[in-house]
Amino acid sequence: MVLPPVGIWIAASPRHGPSPHTPGMGRAIPQLWFGQRVDAEAKLPSSGGDSALSPGGVNTEEHRSVLRWVPCRFYEKVQALHQDPKASVDNPLLAFSLIKRLHSDWPNVIYSDEATRNTQALHAGLREVEQELPGAEDLDGAARALMRLQDVYVLSVKGLASGVFQRAGHPPLYSPGRRVPLSADDCFHVGKVAYDTGDYYHSIAWLEEAVSLFRLSYGSWNLEDRSSLEDALDHLAFSYFMAGNISHALSLSREFLRYDPSNQRVSRNVVKYKKLLEMGTGASASPLQRPNSTRLQSRDAYEELCQRPRGQAAPEQLLHLSCSYETNSSPYLLLQPAKKELVRIQPYVALYHDFITDAEADTIKGLAGPWLQRSVVASGEKQQKAEYRISKSAWLKDTADPVVRALDRRIAAVTGLDLRPPYAEYLQVVNYGLGGHYEPHFDHATSRKSPLYRMKSGNRIATIMIYLSAVEAGGSTAFIYANFSVPVVKNAALFWWNLRRNGNGDGDTLHAGCPVLAGDKWVANKWIHEHGQEFRRPCSADPQD
Repeated sequence: MVLPPVGIWIAASPRHGPSPHTPGMGRAIPQLWFGQRVDAEAKLPSSGGDSALSPGGVNTEEHRSVLRWVPCRFYEKVQALHQDPKASVDNPLLAFSLIKRLHSDWPNVIYSDEATRNTQALHAGLREVEQELPGAEDLDGAARALMRLQDVYVLSVKGLASGVFQRAGHPPLYSPGRRVPLSADDCFHVGKVAYDTGDYYHSIAWLEEAVSLFRLSYGSWNLEDRSSLEDALDHLAFSYFMAGNISHALSLSREFLRYDPSNQRVSRNVVKYKKLLEMGTGASASPLQRPNSTRLQSRDAYEELCQRPRGQAAPEQLLHLSCSYETNSSPYLLLQPAKKELVRIQPYVALYHDFITDAEADTIKGLAGPWLQRSVVASGEKQQKAEYRISKSAWLKDTADPVVRALDRRIAAVTGLDLRPPYAEYLQVVNYGLGGHYEPHFDHATSRKSPLYRMKSGNRIATIMIYLSAVEAGGSTAFIYANFSVPVVKNAALFWWNLRRNGNGDGDTLHAGCPVLAGDKWVANKWIHEHGQEFRRPCSADPQD
């Protein structure tokens, strides 16, 4: 039986100090919590007092100098990076690195052997901010976000690791002001997240890059790293074994044993791999297929629309589209008509430009911010979190602020629909962060058991989605069956009918929120129900309409 690696070694390879199998060793990854400069400086180890243990367990003057130098070096590095106006956390690679440092690196300083000289102060400092630091779920979610961006936008792992967002043969999808490469340890963590879920398609690609980067720096002592070349080789070998490529698993395991010849588990695996190859098993392997964890049938069409630049419309559609100033016979719009762009006739989709002001958008985001929680989706009669919807959301009543009340009046004027309770839901504010997305779905209920019917006001007849922010790349709204997408337009509102006039759901409204490649996407959704709209959107003479 081939045995897999267990857990993540906190130990380092020989280039970092003790062997991964030496008991009682510690790793220091000094880091400061971004934004806490004064407190963090007070908690750093001082140069006085008792000396700390060196990586080899020996008190040395050399190691005391490292203790004085490491925190300062990392503090200066982080400050320089985050004070650089070109280094924005809109860049998903920088955002991932920041989350990883706050979750793993700074706590590792506090619990490392090197920190024993100032343990009490360091632990007290961590307790002050511990609840505000990212958790394991945040870090793993950030790793999955990078894999999602890799898949949807067809980005190479090697390109991402070097800070490049580009498909082969295409111009860059996003060009950050400052390129932020990923470290070998960063790549290892992404690969390990995939490995832990049995996703060897992604684990192999990311662990291959981690191994490549670790090899380049082998022999240097890098306190930032939580993993090592041996870790990457070990997990990569087992990933290849699980993928059926036993010959490559054997090659990687042999390389591992050159650095750690005493590892009995890997030695036994090598014997097993040899026997399997002698039996003619796994000499060659078929290409790995990318997993479809959400069983999305329309995945290819969805991703093609997300990749399409600026949501280009088909030429035959352009002849029937138009822009106009609309009053909709509403006194509210007489002095300032709505700027309407007809995006599509079937399904009917319109984009209202400059629907809100910057100040109104900021107010809405500020009101929702403290109440944001992980978004849920309808599942039968319940609502639950789902991997196919990654965002945070909050609900605002019209009594929350005059801006929300004014926005409701504006929506009613533009759509001509009745928004009085219970004919419409509260305003939902959604924030799509790092790689945030919502896979293809309908806004209207497709089952009478849906929680939407609890309002006793029928199904969702219409949606109006307001873009509260701009993004640098990604984040388009893609209509799958209708084969078009709408890019994010700051302060604009996208409107469409979910139901036909006969009350049936319009299948052409299947839509998705493409992953945010770079930026911070905020939207506000207003869902209007069919009850109360009988005379505002009456039935057609054609029962099929």
